[in-house]
Amino acid sequence: MSDELDLLRDADPVPDQAPHFGDGPLDHRAERRLASLLGQDRRRLRPPRARWLWSLAATAVVPAVALVAVLGGPGGPPAVAAPRPLTVQPRSAPVPLAQMVALADAAAAAGSPGLRRGTHVQSWSLGMSEDGPPVTLPEERVVRWNPDDSRTEVVVATDPDRPGRPVLTDEGDTPHLVSDGHVLSRTTYPPSWSDAPPQARPPHSPAALRAYLTEMAHTHTKAPLTTSQLLDAAQELLGHWTLGARESAALVRLLADAGDLRPAGRLTDRLGRPGEAYVYSGTGVRRMLILDPRTATVLGLETTAARDDPEYGVKAGDVLDYSAWLR
Repeated sequence: MSDELDLLRDADPVPDQAPHFGDGPLDHRAERRLASLLGQDRRRLRPPRARWLWSLAATAVVPAVALVAVLGGPGGPPAVAAPRPLTVQPRSAPVPLAQMVALADAAAAAGSPGLRRGTHVQSWSLGMSEDGPPVTLPEERVVRWNPDDSRTEVVVATDPDRPGRPVLTDEGDTPHLVSDGHVLSRTTYPPSWSDAPPQARPPHSPAALRAYLTEMAHTHTKAPLTTSQLLDAAQELLGHWTLGARESAALVRLLADAGDLRPAGRLTDRLGRPGEAYVYSGTGVRRMLILDPRTATVLGLETTAARDDPEYGVKAGDVLDYSAWLR
């Protein structure tokens, strides 16, 4: 028993800052991590010093020799380059969030599209280690629910910035290159349902959605969510649901009411879509929310480092995490 407990503590599949800590259900990442742990050969475990620190939480192990092989070695161009932070188009006029609220309300009045359970997201996460340079792991995840409340999750290694090029993945216990489109996992989960967020159906009025996101964030005070907490909660929500026009309108109104998102101007996101950018500068990071300029639907969320971190080779402006949601 002690071996199993040590294994779970080291892997930390459900960190205490996670939205589901406590009495809520596990999210998809935690379920995948627990499933892999249950089938993992303990002889493959490595000392904790070599453990990877993902942009916000995850873990893996990377020998320095493997990093040299993957990245091409000293003096050679890296096989996998980190994405550059998104930049706003020069001389583009920033659009106030209040104007995006009006666009979202107009889209909601049409009544479509509707809310859909499941998600389709492409993401980039920065892996950091004490023993090697940071590396970026891109992947695409599609979650589809069935009428009996079972669901299927497919995770693929792919990077739209470099179509057809090899992709770095943490599949197994050592980061390595795989072919573009390589299926990392295909999992079917049995029927399940919960009346707690984010499993419960999200409401479409701003007040009800605020309460829903507050419950999902597991804040035990009556204080309103901070902008950072609201962005975290929105990202978690979009990891479970594809919002309809009414839910998107409620979410944009909450973001506008937060007051800390600064309009930055027009840009093109990582999937080639036009977007309006809104920036929030938190402690040590800069977060950029990208909205569809026609409907104010959330297209993406980027987190970049606001200052250097020499210990892990991170420089100000490095992309720590990026998510791009598709319908």
